Amino acid sequence: MNSEEDLPVKPQKEWVHMDTLEPEKLEWIRDLPSPRKKVTKKAMQARFDFAGTLIPPSEDLPTHLGLHHHGEEPERAGYSLQELFLLSRSQLIQQRSLALNTLACILTKARAGEYQTILRGSVTSSLLDAGLLFLLRFALDDSIEGVMSAAVHALKALLVCAEDEECLDCTFSWFRGLASFPLLPSAQEEDEQDEGLNESMKETAVEKEERKSDYDVARQDVVKGLLKMKLLPRLRYILEVVRPSPRVVEDVLHILTRVARHSSSSATQVLDCPRLMETVLSEFLPTSWKSPSSLSLLSAYGHPVANAMKLVRVLATSGRHACARLLNSLGVRERLSCLLSAEPNELLMDPNEALRITTEAYRLWAVAAGYGQACQMYIDLYPALVRTLQAVHSTLSAPDSLLSLQLHRLSALLSLLTQVTHTAGCHQELQSGMVRAQGEECPPPPPVSWGHVAGLQPLLLGHLKGAVKCLDDPVQKDSVLTLIPAYLVYLQAYYHHLTRQTCFRPVETLQDLELLTSEVLLPLMCHSVVQGQIKNLRSSSVVCNVVSSPLSPETTPNLPGLDCPGLVVPSCPFPLLTGLGLLFETITEIHKGLSRKFAALVLSEPVIGYLHSCSHASPTLSHSGSWLLRHEHHVLYLLVRLAHRLVPIEPEVAKHASLYHQVALVLLPWLLPGSEYLAHELLSTVIFSKDFLSEGHSGGPEAVELGELKLHTQHQTSPSLQTVGALLREACTQLPSIRGCYLTHLAYLEQSVLVSRDVFLGRNPWINSHLLPELTGPTLPSDWPFIPLISLYEWSGVSEGGGLAVEELPHGSLQGVTHCLQWLLLLEVWREEALKVILPIAKLARLSCVFLCSSDLFLERPVQRLTWALFRLLTRESRLDSLDLDVPPPGLASFQDLYTALLAQYEAVSFGDRLFGCWVLLPLQRRYSASMRLAVFGEHVGMLRSLGVTLEQLSISVERFTLPPEDCLPLLRLYFRALVTGTLKLSWCPILYVVALSHINSFIFSQDAAVQEVEAARLSMLRKIYYLTDEVLRNHLLLFRLPRQHLQLGFDMYEQLPPIRAKRLETVLGLKDDKGD
Repeated sequence: MNSEEDLPVKPQKEWVHMDTLEPEKLEWIRDLPSPRKKVTKKAMQARFDFAGTLIPPSEDLPTHLGLHHHGEEPERAGYSLQELFLLSRSQLIQQRSLALNTLACILTKARAGEYQTILRGSVTSSLLDAGLLFLLRFALDDSIEGVMSAAVHALKALLVCAEDEECLDCTFSWFRGLASFPLLPSAQEEDEQDEGLNESMKETAVEKEERKSDYDVARQDVVKGLLKMKLLPRLRYILEVVRPSPRVVEDVLHILTRVARHSSSSATQVLDCPRLMETVLSEFLPTSWKSPSSLSLLSAYGHPVANAMKLVRVLATSGRHACARLLNSLGVRERLSCLLSAEPNELLMDPNEALRITTEAYRLWAVAAGYGQACQMYIDLYPALVRTLQAVHSTLSAPDSLLSLQLHRLSALLSLLTQVTHTAGCHQELQSGMVRAQGEECPPPPPVSWGHVAGLQPLLLGHLKGAVKCLDDPVQKDSVLTLIPAYLVYLQAYYHHLTRQTCFRPVETLQDLELLTSEVLLPLMCHSVVQGQIKNLRSSSVVCNVVSSPLSPETTPNLPGLDCPGLVVPSCPFPLLTGLGLLFETITEIHKGLSRKFAALVLSEPVIGYLHSCSHASPTLSHSGSWLLRHEHHVLYLLVRLAHRLVPIEPEVAKHASLYHQVALVLLPWLLPGSEYLAHELLSTVIFSKDFLSEGHSGGPEAVELGELKLHTQHQTSPSLQTVGALLREACTQLPSIRGCYLTHLAYLEQSVLVSRDVFLGRNPWINSHLLPELTGPTLPSDWPFIPLISLYEWSGVSEGGGLAVEELPHGSLQGVTHCLQWLLLLEVWREEALKVILPIAKLARLSCVFLCSSDLFLERPVQRLTWALFRLLTRESRLDSLDLDVPPPGLASFQDLYTALLAQYEAVSFGDRLFGCWVLLPLQRRYSASMRLAVFGEHVGMLRSLGVTLEQLSISVERFTLPPEDCLPLLRLYFRALVTGTLKLSWCPILYVVALSHINSFIFSQDAAVQEVEAARLSMLRKIYYLTDEVLRNHLLLFRLPRQHLQLGFDMYEQLPPIRAKRLETVLGLKDDKGD
């Protein structure tokens, strides 16, 4: 608009101050240019509408939608994240509310993974890096309720993933589903400021946390950063003083629940926040309330809210003390009685909300009963519980709109009864324990005893029978599939504790178990619906990495969440197989004669195929999959345990013994924190069982011996080495001792094993928390087979640095190392797949401890024989190519550091030992870094006099040392110096003598173009070689042809120099003569 003609309205003379045209101020009323139509590969700024939907760059939207503005790219509709941040700090209330609500919608979609396939990078991470957390925290303090409500909604969208909560709720009634991992970010690197300080001067973890700024804390952990920014008092103020709308109340309760899931310390802060829980309980879990009306729907205050009960349940999960505090000090016990003494339709509430809140009440009660608490309520409310159980059939026929809620409620009730049964089963043990304790600390016996719960079993068993029959009904099939696992877990708890009661009648129980097996379990296991679930094992597996959702929830390192929400569906086989496996385990423990009845499960084709897939899988450990991975580990463990019962008595199962052993071996280092008892049971029973190492008694050692014999004839390896077959035979006879060795070295896990045992076996009065240990890593390291070696190395490194003789090592060290090497040999030969998670360089580094932890341990005959065998296995042609020494071994900065220690130890204590010599020679292959060869021929050149390994003794082809020709000039000069000074001789060090000859010969006669320095070095070496007084060495250097391991010298020679080489020598000597003239 550069002239008056361009104006849509002509200015009149009487208009004040309109006589001068100002084009730059009129630009904003120009018509918008049309959006870009052409497709471009150039990255463009993402723009969103008010619902958080991404607007395509070419989308031409009408202006009346309010999505066009005068920022950057005015032709494009929508707001960028930067513009929304700017609007959220506007002085206009409507703009602040609009921006925060839009950010909330964007966060909701981002957390659901809707942008992953269309946007580059993580939206959530970008927002957090831009300071979203501080923006929302400031907005929470806004005096305008609309802005504050929008900030609460956005904070809920950031912290809470609806799919995560739904998954955890759906799995609550699974075996140990009430337990969960704390949603803590992965451990960050600690500050190095304390290094070198005395212990008294180092800061504690609390002091370090207080010293950090809010930004630093939030960058590592969003929830912890919010707590440091006083989020809880502000939320309490909003609930207590502002008294916002129902949606805001729900959002606040969701936020508090996510904070409580973070860790036990965060849950404690929620409980300790002044008046926070008192406000929640008095306002949203009242003991009396009025019937809802149209006006009361505008406020959540004074009415029971299901999410408030869920918050209490999550807080109770954090520990028994928190649970007792809620029940007794905060009056939750009375609220439970109030809600559960009547049927949901008798409560003055919306039917859906009534079902939700009673479901959460049962879950909270189940958590409390899992500590042995709130059991008096079971006695008081027994009639109401039985009345609910008797109405199961009407529950299954509920309208579709209520069916899902009714099923969740019934599953929660079954979980409660299971926990009460576990607690009652411990009553007699605690009663007798108090008598024996005589004043010592001992948990008091719970008020509920076995007589209070024994009457439930016939009723629930009848329900299970009816549920199995309902599987034939297509309408009720999915409903009963949801309930059957809970019934199975209850029956397992009942029979597990029954045998420990004084009222136990063995004959009657055995008859009951036979009827249960024939009338219920076998028909259930063989039913087509259950078989269909078993076929879903591989497709549902997290271990096998078969399922990967394209829209998995978006998480960030400082705000972890769950993943795989689509796996929790009625067709998911884990809860049903876990229930069956638990019940089979308990039944076969009581009635061993029934074991064969269950062989069909471990022999079924889908199970065998699933186990084959698991034995080759490499699952990753993270928060996103751990919640479901834990349940899959239960399934694998129970399948292996069932196989353990069947292998000795069932020939068909024994045929698959090696497969089940392989699964047990790969499962062991996968087990997560909280599963230490399962690891202990696997180690005590299956891992070192002769029955599962079937090769040991079915011709395995003999087959290896035949292979060794063939190897001897083909490659002429040292005939003095004892064959691997004999060593395997000896190791198989030592399996009980090997097991004892490993259990001794894993004794540091004893306390964790006891805690895990109490949880797994339902010893509720001894359980302190349903919050699992922090997910810092698996229960056992992946290189656990090397633990005896590593432990000895760490001990010797602290004491004498590897200079101690065997007699000076701790008692049993030699035997422990021998057992460790025997077990490694068994695994390398027969269970190679189980060791694939350990990198070849890690194996080499761990086995090097044999030489580093003592001055003469490697000279002991059993250690020497076993280490020779392992060395030969690790240096087979197929293995050498995968040995990459450039990758740092786990726990070390580089392999170079370890090799330097090996060289020093070799010089100090080797006495020319051939095994140690082979170990030192291995890293000197041509394809590895020249720095290790420089170390040998530089600082440690003196060791060449004792490195007498022959070409026959080394099981590595000499070509791996000589090809390709060396191109490191300093190393070539060191080779040459070692040869001409007599430091390196054929009689002292035959292998490196041949290697040095080969490289020097290739270098001096090379025809390749080179820089002046290299060419000068070639000429100089050739002249010096020609004038050597040592005729033998001169002939070796000039006439060397190729390495030949079968020849006495180790190489063959030309009878005379080939013409091209002779001509080069004459040229070099002629140049010298010319210069002399």
